[in-house]
Amino acid sequence: MENVLRPLIVIGGSVVLTLVVGWLADRLLRRADARQHDTPLWGLLRRCRVPLNLVLLTAILRGSFDEIKWKPVQDHEAGLAQTLTLVLIGASSWLVVRIATAVVESSYTRYAASTRDPARVRRVRTQVTLIQRVVSAIVIVVAVAAMLLTFPAMRAAGASLLASAGIVGIVAGVAAQSTLGNLFAGLQIAFGDMVRIGDTVVVDGEWGVVEEITLTFLAVRTWDERRLTMPVSYFTSKPFQNWSRGGAQMTGTVFFHLDHSAPLPLMRERLAMILKECPAWDGRAFSLAVTDTTPSTIQVRAVVTAKDADDIWTVRVTVREQLVAWLYEEHPHALPRVTTTQAEPPTPPVSPAVEDGRRIKDEHRIEGDRH
Repeated sequence: MENVLRPLIVIGGSVVLTLVVGWLADRLLRRADARQHDTPLWGLLRRCRVPLNLVLLTAILRGSFDEIKWKPVQDHEAGLAQTLTLVLIGASSWLVVRIATAVVESSYTRYAASTRDPARVRRVRTQVTLIQRVVSAIVIVVAVAAMLLTFPAMRAAGASLLASAGIVGIVAGVAAQSTLGNLFAGLQIAFGDMVRIGDTVVVDGEWGVVEEITLTFLAVRTWDERRLTMPVSYFTSKPFQNWSRGGAQMTGTVFFHLDHSAPLPLMRERLAMILKECPAWDGRAFSLAVTDTTPSTIQVRAVVTAKDADDIWTVRVTVREQLVAWLYEEHPHALPRVTTTQAEPPTPPVSPAVEDGRRIKDEHRIEGDRH
């Protein structure tokens, strides 16, 4: 009688204990999901009930089947232990994959709910899908290797699989050297504060604002709404201009090529009037001076200030436009002059005999007119 009751008690008790623990876990997750509607993680974790129950049942049976004093069980004790171990490893890997999937999908759902840009949502969806697949592949490889290591004859194969995975990882690292370089460069930019989102930069002659920074690339939005996607290693290996570094205030210059007779004192007064009427000027400073001369013109530089890169551009174009218009209307002689009239060809020389003949003819003509 004991040989019959003991297996029923062990197996039945394991099943009941598994169902109770699984029900309690599901109950707690349901309450947490009801209290926190903005966090879908708890609702997604309820999908782990089946692998969780399987892990619990297998673990309990694996630890208590030795108490079953039943001859068929004792005769196949090693096979049953091996089978329960394999099922436990497989169920555990299944549970880990389900938990990782729930965490990744929860993060994506919260991000998609708070972001209205479809392009960003698609990008995040691609990233989380890739992360989910990478995690699943790693878990499956480790689980298969662990299963092989449970067989005495297959331990060598399992160790070889792990060693092969390490060798493949090294080869992949060497092949993806540029990608790894971008990865470390992204960490350097993120923690070194070299460039930040929203900074105004000049890269390869392109002026724009940093819109996005990842561990592998950096996106710059130019003034004409184009996007420059560049590897982050570029910013750690080549010089670039960061106009927002150390403060957003900027100083700009406007150059004019004028005639030597340009009225410089009047131009300074006009520059002051233009800046006072320009809302983008921050009022810090301005100046106007001659910086260079040529045989036909002089180079005049106007220096202005503004609070950021956008305003300095507005101030520069305003000063350039209004000063040129003022010079054209009030002092047109100050604008550069370009000679466009062709020179007359020189008169060829005339011999004395020909000159005397012309003079005699003119005298006879005048005498005839007089008669």
